[in-house]
Amino acid sequence: DKVLMELIEPYELRAAKLREFLEDVKPSLRYDIVPLGDPYGPSVTDPDLQCLVVSEETRRGGEAVNKKRLENGLPELALYEILLMKDPDHSQNEEEKISSSSLRQRLLGTLLRPPRQDPALPSHPYVIGLTGGTGSGKTSIAKILGHLGAFLIDADKLGHAVYVPGGPAYEQVVAAFGAGILNEDETINRKVLGAKVFGNQERLKSLTDIVWPEMARMVKEQIGEAAAQG
Repeated sequence: DKVLMELIEPYELRAAKLREFLEDVKPSLRYDIVPLGDPYGPSVTDPDLQCLVVSEETRRGGEAVNKKRLENGLPELALYEILLMKDPDHSQNEEEKISSSSLRQRLLGTLLRPPRQDPALPSHPYVIGLTGGTGSGKTSIAKILGHLGAFLIDADKLGHAVYVPGGPAYEQVVAAFGAGILNEDETINRKVLGAKVFGNQERLKSLTDIVWPEMARMVKEQIGEAAAQG
């Protein structure tokens, strides 16, 4: 349940930073850094451990460790509680403490690596596809890109355009699904059409085989228009 877990640094990098910190604090210190494959790690199996450092928010985890140690026939660890450093510069949507979650929040909107150079892709126009579920922020990101000068192609609007009378998929869709999907004004009733294909993979494929190629063609036409506009 970590925030933005996709942006968590790799174990090797985290271990290297910890090693550098420990050596800076006290070069003579002996230590082992071990990856945790489960919530407990060696804390519930190592008989040589004597103390566990916790914070106010991880104290319950420390108590769970001691419970597990007793079950394993090991003595309880002394729990030494420390205060967490507060981050004076944290924003409203970040944690109050100094936190890697906040650092990941700040990574949003930054370029982690340069765009992949693929000789098979034309350098102009550069095409970005925005995908995601409802409420994932596609519209907001599109507006930001639009303000920066991007040419926007709204696939939802194209999806509606292919169905209108005279549209590229209109005749094929009516022929495939019958006049029963039409309103009185001859427009396609999308709710009636949706009910016909919902839960029926064969009918849904018939519809997408008609509509998607036409949408792809319209997208390519608009990309061409964007290129013409520079």
